[in-house]
Amino acid sequence: MGIPSITPGQLTTRAEMDKLFGGGSQGGIIPSKTTPNILIYVDHNSGKKYGYEDGWLAEEDELGPIFEYTGQGTSGDQTFMGQKGSRNAAVLYHADPEKARALHVFVAEGRIPGSKSGAKQQRYIGEFILDVEQPYTVREAHGEHEAQRRIIVFRLRPKGAYERLAKDAITPAQETVTQKVLASVAATRLSEPRMPEVRLVAPKKGRASESRRAAQPSVIAEHRQSDFCELYLKELIAQGHEVFAYTIKIANTTTILKTDLFDATTHELYSVRGESSRDEVRAAIGQLKDYVRHIKPHRPKLTALLPKQPQDDLIDLLHTEGIDLVYQTDNGYTRIPAK
Repeated sequence: MGIPSITPGQLTTRAEMDKLFGGGSQGGIIPSKTTPNILIYVDHNSGKKYGYEDGWLAEEDELGPIFEYTGQGTSGDQTFMGQKGSRNAAVLYHADPEKARALHVFVAEGRIPGSKSGAKQQRYIGEFILDVEQPYTVREAHGEHEAQRRIIVFRLRPKGAYERLAKDAITPAQETVTQKVLASVAATRLSEPRMPEVRLVAPKKGRASESRRAAQPSVIAEHRQSDFCELYLKELIAQGHEVFAYTIKIANTTTILKTDLFDATTHELYSVRGESSRDEVRAAIGQLKDYVRHIKPHRPKLTALLPKQPQDDLIDLLHTEGIDLVYQTDNGYTRIPAK
């Protein structure tokens, strides 16, 4: 599925790629009509107009670097459904075994010499796949007419040779910035279409084996957690509480964190987990202790929200850390405050 006669760093044009693969030359995401490829075009200048920046993250893990790419759509919430979202869905399901497609990324690199149309050259970055653990995230940005909206940010991992230049890196935050955003998590699925569950890539060693859809978050864990969070959010809103979330940009990094729920009425920061296991309780503690440093006003109440009552030892663990426990029951929710 590699591109013939082109290597990372090589300059080409959209027209040349259109002749080679078909699919057209307009738009940021171009699924080929004749070959098993999807061409992704990045323009650093155009992205800034709409409040986002595509490129390499400064941080990387044991699986290597990540290139963030914002989905298609310049107005309204980006989605995976309908005509506007079909190209985003093509990227999301690029690894579907029935019609697997390679993702090839290009970056705009100045005008084509001698071109009267002003068309831009395209520098080939390499072939990519979606990150298996977190294929995409959802953020807020301004679209046309400065309207706030949700955007899809794909997390791409290099497959084979690639070019990583400093000018293609996302700009690190100069200082830590905390910003209020909408708390609704059900909407962050952005009408993700339901697809048959398939296993495409083995999960990381040491992690529980779960069935995954084509390069998507785990259906079992991610959707359970977001459904539970959304349910409790509606409960708080019905009680007249003001609830939102925070995004936290960490100074000198490209890391962007997002809290689960913050109840401004009770000045309370929640970590919402999809299970009541020891691993999930530990994750809740770590998340709360990490995020609380950046929440203003300072020193909010910390609360772990779980789908059922955990074992006594885990309740004691939460209370030792000064964290309240709220868990779901047949009659609603029960709170066990830290002493």
